[in-house]
Amino acid sequence: MSDVQNLIEKLNAPTSAERLEALRALKKLRDEGAMPVPTRGRDVNNHIHTCYSFSPYSPTKAVWMADQAGLATAGIMDHDSISGAREFIEAGDILNFPTTIGAECRASFAGTPLDGRRINNPDQATVAYVAFHGVPHSRIDALIKFFEPVRQARAQRNREMTLRLNTLLEPAGITLDYENDIVSLSMWNEGGEVTERHLLFAVATKLLARFGVGEALVAFLKDTLQIPVSVKAAAQLVDSTNPFVAFDLLGVLKSDLVEKFYVDATDECLPISEVSAFAKANGIVLAYAYLGDVTSSVTGDKKTQAFEDSFLEELFDVLKKTGFSAVTYMPSRNTRDQLVRLRALCDRHGLFQISGEDINQPRQKFICEAMRDPFFANLYDAAWALIGHERLATCTLTEGMFAPETIALMPSLSERIVHFRDAALDLYHTAD
Repeated sequence: MSDVQNLIEKLNAPTSAERLEALRALKKLRDEGAMPVPTRGRDVNNHIHTCYSFSPYSPTKAVWMADQAGLATAGIMDHDSISGAREFIEAGDILNFPTTIGAECRASFAGTPLDGRRINNPDQATVAYVAFHGVPHSRIDALIKFFEPVRQARAQRNREMTLRLNTLLEPAGITLDYENDIVSLSMWNEGGEVTERHLLFAVATKLLARFGVGEALVAFLKDTLQIPVSVKAAAQLVDSTNPFVAFDLLGVLKSDLVEKFYVDATDECLPISEVSAFAKANGIVLAYAYLGDVTSSVTGDKKTQAFEDSFLEELFDVLKKTGFSAVTYMPSRNTRDQLVRLRALCDRHGLFQISGEDINQPRQKFICEAMRDPFFANLYDAAWALIGHERLATCTLTEGMFAPETIALMPSLSERIVHFRDAALDLYHTAD
């Protein structure tokens, strides 16, 4: 293994200090001309998961991958955790790479007109995924504290789901130990979250150890677990040279196994009013994560299912009343008609539009080519505006994009986007 490759491997080392040290060494080699400097384009991505939720990348490795891909900016987005944010920021500073920080969680819409409806959550009605974007750096510790009871409640539910999984896996003679087989895959002890993907990755690891790569594995999925396996997925699972087989198996399990062991989330899903109040008090941009009715899943881990499209206008009314400032969406996951309608509603209600490609497995590209359509040109300005908001609100919350003081000075959302975009571009001396 070359010195460069060894350093790249160390970007996923056990400790943050080791990871950042390796990145500094790579930056030094780059500055000395010993390795090429990637060309940064215009592409942005505000939704990159790290090992602090579920991902093959540490915060440092995520920044490195984003930089290598030629992104102009990148944003961290972990589940119920922002504990990787400081490392993400420092990694960006080392490479002079613009970053923004955020996190996502599930919130309860009980007591609103959305009560009892399947919103954007494939697993549970009434509960929706929401995103905290542009978190001021001065509020990282406050958000860590906010998430702590959520993490503890989710841990209890994870244990219950592990017991259900063990019942399903009995025919294979497989038993999962929550601490040793699941928590050990995570950054739980450093403030990270354990998600359903961790449970499924543990299952994938055990199944591969039991059946190996091949037809016996596919047969167990189909015949015993009663999981449909597509021709494409089956080909991946019988390919002995496939380096991503565990992640591919995870994708198959995510699509159809979760419903067999899922336990409804309750205590970990805070009321949307509480989530919104926290975001507002801490200068955080609260965004609704649009999913839209699914026909063919781009990521291969969602089955055909109807979500919020049939009541989208009513959803937007609720978003405005409950204090949302933004909507986040992924151009590669929806049809043109879906996004034309969504964007028109954002404009009508004055909601900031944010985007990013959900990165949590190694086959995914950091660049969303669908966003290069001129129809989505506003999303580039939005990414830079988030960075400008984050930096200014870090100094003083009253200078944030949605602070009452800022809105009084610049009532127009489009005017604020330009203002905060230019502030970020000036900070990084980058031409738009």
